[in-house]
Amino acid sequence: MTTADYYKILDLQPGCSVEELKKAYRKKAREYHPDINHSNNAKDMFIKITEAYEFLLTYFDRMASNERDFNKAMDEWRKYRKERSQQKARAYAQTSFVRFKNTNFYKTTRIFDGTTIISSLIVAILVLVISIYGYIYRIHHPIPGVENPSIIILIIFLILGMILFITSIIFLKAYLLSSKKNKRRL
Repeated sequence: MTTADYYKILDLQPGCSVEELKKAYRKKAREYHPDINHSNNAKDMFIKITEAYEFLLTYFDRMASNERDFNKAMDEWRKYRKERSQQKARAYAQTSFVRFKNTNFYKTTRIFDGTTIISSLIVAILVLVISIYGYIYRIHHPIPGVENPSIIILIIFLILGMILFITSIIFLKAYLLSSKKNKRRL
């Protein structure tokens, strides 16, 4: 197969980003995994998709370089890695999709979305601020006939806000590290 064939299998254009490559593979792997798709050609297509993903991801840097480096990478792929990639894909095709999703290979396709992470960070901060402000406001402006605001509810909202905040910070850190690695590759 040629590089153009690999891009075509994943429905990608040459020059796509690593994130687009990962996203395309996740979509195609789910669509053609034999555990989910029971058509006759699903297993073969799954093997081709996995081979294409592994090649494009492995040689992503070299494809942007000069033609001599690219030809060398293609020869190396054909000699040493293509058969191993196909064997690995056959093994993944034999497992259930749930087990396949838990493999380290599939986990490499995770994509951190910066907008979602920043949004969850903002929501976490809003939950914390509104919880504290609402509690203080209720203490200074009590509702007639209603007892003081519950400290337990405040604590629950503070804990939930902190969990969301800490989780968002962890994902933001991972996203920033992932972005740095991708910039170095380019």
